[in-house]
Amino acid sequence: MPDPDDRPSPRSTASASRSTPGIHAEGAGPPSAGRALVFLPLLPTATDHGDTTARQPDARLAEAIALAQAIHLEVPHAEVIRIARPDPATLFGRGTAERIGGMVEAFHADLVVIDHALSPVQQRNLERQCMVKVIDRTGLILEIFGERARTREGQLQVELAALTYQRSRLVRSWTHLERQRGGFGFLGGPGESQLELDRRLIAERIARLKTDLEEVRRTRKLHRSARQRGGTPLVALVGYTNAGKSTLFNRLSGAGVTAEDMLFATLDPTVRRIVLSSGKTIALSDTVGFVSELPTQLVAAFRATLEEVQAADLILHVRDVSHPDSAAQKADVESVLADLGIDAANDPRVVEVLNKTDQMPATARGALHMRLANQRMLDGDERAVAVSALTGEGLDELMELLDRRMSAGRRVLELSVNLSDGRALAWLYEHGQVLDRRDADGQAHLHVALAPADAARFESRFAGQESP
Repeated sequence: MPDPDDRPSPRSTASASRSTPGIHAEGAGPPSAGRALVFLPLLPTATDHGDTTARQPDARLAEAIALAQAIHLEVPHAEVIRIARPDPATLFGRGTAERIGGMVEAFHADLVVIDHALSPVQQRNLERQCMVKVIDRTGLILEIFGERARTREGQLQVELAALTYQRSRLVRSWTHLERQRGGFGFLGGPGESQLELDRRLIAERIARLKTDLEEVRRTRKLHRSARQRGGTPLVALVGYTNAGKSTLFNRLSGAGVTAEDMLFATLDPTVRRIVLSSGKTIALSDTVGFVSELPTQLVAAFRATLEEVQAADLILHVRDVSHPDSAAQKADVESVLADLGIDAANDPRVVEVLNKTDQMPATARGALHMRLANQRMLDGDERAVAVSALTGEGLDELMELLDRRMSAGRRVLELSVNLSDGRALAWLYEHGQVLDRRDADGQAHLHVALAPADAARFESRFAGQESP
């Protein structure tokens, strides 16, 4: 592939901007990893039939720009291109492909991002036309994940997804970006032999990664079993990327998890213990954000992480209610949950946390609170709560809801425990809510609220403690 500096002298950016309709956005986040043109192919979809959950083109294009900027690409031009019928050779058709090639020269672009799935043939033909690297939505998301993954588990999962995607393409990754930025570059830094692997070697590497991730899955299963034996319920945060999950996680747990106004700011799962006002201890898990058209390779690769959601006692679906595409984002998240066997509409474990209310107009925020209050009053519905993780508004109500959910069905036991039995007393304070206590005659006489499972565990571990 020719070096961008060897191309003919481009036309001026200003004149190209006037002649080409579209959205222009300068990327933020130095240092710049290169200049990218972003194009959103708009094919006939449900938007043409009044589907309220369909995503709006402007919001989709803004998200595509944000995805590019998430890895510090400068975006001098982005545009929606309507396609009546996809071209098998280039997706767009010859005339549009030639126009895109002209814009590459005009904007001195190093990369073209197509916010849609491209076949290997379409990608190769567009690269020949543009004379720069072309990647589709899947490739861009994989690149972001590759840069952001920090733990060994996250890196294994991203590498598996990237190898699975790249196996059918076997093309060199963005070497011009890797030299400037470092990071994954799909499969590693420049010079690593993975960039030249043939299908046989890639298949061998995939097999090794699957073995390693199976070990991760077994380890996570052991950790879940230990939490269950200890009676610690798991609460999992899920939601669309940049919905505010990590900010909420930090507010509730006091953890220093990365929380930025950036897509996919958090990739590696984090679990923290939280003590509720009742004294009940829960494990809170922050998970990777979902996104529309999430690559199937990533869903499969992150199966070990997403199993935490499947095993959760409570699932908090964090939504950005201030976003114009909030309903569509909800549908995208529920689609991924459905792939995990979770029916969000009917699963009682799922509670919606309607976040970023501080960014809503006052009238809309008031109407939202009134609607939720009416739902609770009429049918006792506690499957939604409005909050602002940034300002703290509504978090007390959310914590109370967690406490009620964790305390639902608790039994109140009257117990007498020998004061010398510190282990039994500590267990009760950790797993239950001590309502009252009176010490006399070497005994601690207590009334303790315990979940049925915890009551059974206590009775089996410390037989004979319950008073007749």
